[in-house]
Amino acid sequence: MTTYDAAIAPARARRARFRTRDPRDFAIGVVFWGAVVGVGIYWCVVWAQGGGDGASGFRWPSTTEGLLNIGRITALLSGYLALIEVLLLARLPFVERAIGFDRLTNWHRWNGFAVLWLVVVHVVFSVWGFARQDFPPRSWTDEYWALMTNGFFPGMIIATIGTVLVIAVALTSLAVARRRLNYEVWYAIHFTAYAGIALAWYHEIPVGNELLPNVEVTAADMWRATYAATLALLLWYRLIWPIIQNWRYRMKVTEAIEEAPGIWSLRIGGRGLERYGARAGQFFFWRFLTRGFWYTQHPFSLSEAPKGNSFRITVKALGDHTAKFGRIKVGTTVLAEGPFGVFTSDTASRAKVLMIAGGIGITPVRALLEEFEGDVITVYRALTMNDLVLSREIDELVAQHGGKVEYIVGDHATPEGQRLLTPEHLRELVPDVEEREIYACGPPAMLALIERTLHRAGLHGPHVHIENFAI
Repeated sequence: MTTYDAAIAPARARRARFRTRDPRDFAIGVVFWGAVVGVGIYWCVVWAQGGGDGASGFRWPSTTEGLLNIGRITALLSGYLALIEVLLLARLPFVERAIGFDRLTNWHRWNGFAVLWLVVVHVVFSVWGFARQDFPPRSWTDEYWALMTNGFFPGMIIATIGTVLVIAVALTSLAVARRRLNYEVWYAIHFTAYAGIALAWYHEIPVGNELLPNVEVTAADMWRATYAATLALLLWYRLIWPIIQNWRYRMKVTEAIEEAPGIWSLRIGGRGLERYGARAGQFFFWRFLTRGFWYTQHPFSLSEAPKGNSFRITVKALGDHTAKFGRIKVGTTVLAEGPFGVFTSDTASRAKVLMIAGGIGITPVRALLEEFEGDVITVYRALTMNDLVLSREIDELVAQHGGKVEYIVGDHATPEGQRLLTPEHLRELVPDVEEREIYACGPPAMLALIERTLHRAGLHGPHVHIENFAI
């Protein structure tokens, strides 16, 4: 028998795949990622050909040149990948629809650590190389201080500040740090990554051997164009377009209902909301313009299929922000960005469906129950009966559209709960699970179990859709 501890062992990584079925989105996605890869190759070629001193790339006549060359390629790659880091979560709709927000978030995390290590290697090897060039050779710390103070290399001080900011963002992204920081503090620190990248700009072209403005004119112009394109996309999709959308739809809270202690549903109305094109299973980033909420935004899924003139979200008190949702009054102005997510019914290619939800992760599943009909099995996992959210609505939808719902209640830490949602238990609940389109949504710990269970049961690939209910 597979126990919980065995089930949550790390699952094999899922291969990235395009999720969109719109050929236009697919074509735009191919062009976008083709450009990303192509520009990356361009910078590698620029480095290989040699920069302003003609000694870069593969021509390493000495150990000192080797150290400097490593510093140069890591500088180019870290600078370029820092821009990719920004684009991954710039909320570009054609990228998000093709890849999915959860997968982009994962790529953003690992790319961020790659940027950090490349920056560290760049600093260490560049200073080491310059220290060996001096006569007599200096220590690493003496050389670093000299570079900071002699003014020979412009922008060293602000580049150092930018590096410190990038390191701070990376450290606070570690799981152990995320658990100790509330979302607002973590987001504020994370936001400084933009400042770190901007500060590095003032160091790159004046100092970069491959980017010297009076020598490597084409490369310097290409670097400027890459930054300009990134900034344009960022400003449009993170600032200008959301402002236009929110001015157009004028959303406000029209209803607030306490579903259970600590669980609130908010209905949000506006003008012509059907033009958003939102689907059941998707989410928005929400900002409520009232005291205690205006300075932050959080992602929440729609808890019912869009009604044309309104959306509904259901929120459970799980942190400082969500614990205050009972204070939001009817009439509060709402700003939203979205919709995001590919956890939608149009990704299904099988007639039979299995949906698995854990905790408050039931909200997008409850919305999808309005669109799926027929042989649909819903498995709802919770620790206690009090943790079952919207169960009355779920029962009504199942009775109306067909299918069945299984409520799995219990604590895996107890002996009787050890086998809950293990591969054996899942097959008991759903004997024909191999024939079904599978949707799973919930908090990270629960999804770790579900993903491992599905892999052990041989269930993975295009018929399995996972939505991590955390950002």
